[in-house]
Amino acid sequence: MEVKLAQCAGFCFGVKRAVDTVYEQIESGKTIYTYGPIVHNEEVVSDLEKKGVKVIETKQELLEMPVLSEDDKGTVSVIIRAHGVPREIYDILDKKNMDCVDATCPFVKRIHKIVDKESAAGKHIIIIGNPGHPEVEGIMGWCNGSVTVLETPEEALEFDVPKNTKICIVSQTTYNYKKFQYIVEIFQKKGYNDSVANTICNATEERQRSAQDLAKEADVMIVIGGKHSSNTRKLYEICSRECAQTYFIQTLDDLHLELPKAVRLVGITAGASTPNKLIEEVQNYVRINF
Repeated sequence: MEVKLAQCAGFCFGVKRAVDTVYEQIESGKTIYTYGPIVHNEEVVSDLEKKGVKVIETKQELLEMPVLSEDDKGTVSVIIRAHGVPREIYDILDKKNMDCVDATCPFVKRIHKIVDKESAAGKHIIIIGNPGHPEVEGIMGWCNGSVTVLETPEEALEFDVPKNTKICIVSQTTYNYKKFQYIVEIFQKKGYNDSVANTICNATEERQRSAQDLAKEADVMIVIGGKHSSNTRKLYEICSRECAQTYFIQTLDDLHLELPKAVRLVGITAGASTPNKLIEEVQNYVRINF
């Protein structure tokens, strides 16, 4: 039996950069917070907590924190996670006299700049993505006017504003590329005066494509990632369509496989927030035990 890892799997550039930033800041000796979990992976967040890193979960929690005195200024760092945050969070940190260490993924930063500029020019911003996802919430926080979040083609079909409305369409970086294209086509058929920025990260497209290619030839697929990870859930959806025996696990403890002898190829892929160590553990376990 062959065990094969998808060509593109695990930590993406933005996530690795954010996680490395936190570990570097730990060495500074300051009190370290992250605004929200630094990435959507419980194993990574748990390890950071053991090293003293605290998580600020909400804006309200940040607002309730005391303003640092001039003497204490520089003793506390708040790291902005890879997903990014609304503009107002930076303002609050500044007023609290807290050092802001910005680990927002550069690809997400690009979206902030686009919606800031286009909304300031009077355009209605359309964000294609999950309205409850922190990346989308962050993007919304950089819009200066009207904004709509759409997650499905059905919602795009129902969208209705005056035809002379100028719109700008962007996407959550981890959204499914084919779905994004389909939704853009819906808007074009509706006849809106729109501008489209394909802001899906190249690493996301490559990860989805390589997972799909592997799932087509695999008898069993294992998808590794956090349960709150949007990009990992999409990998699971893509693999499930190609391979009936697809499993979604967070850690090795979740893996309960009973493989028939007819299985020739087990494919493995992983979300952008999944550390290489965990991927290797799963690979080795499957190779040794089956």
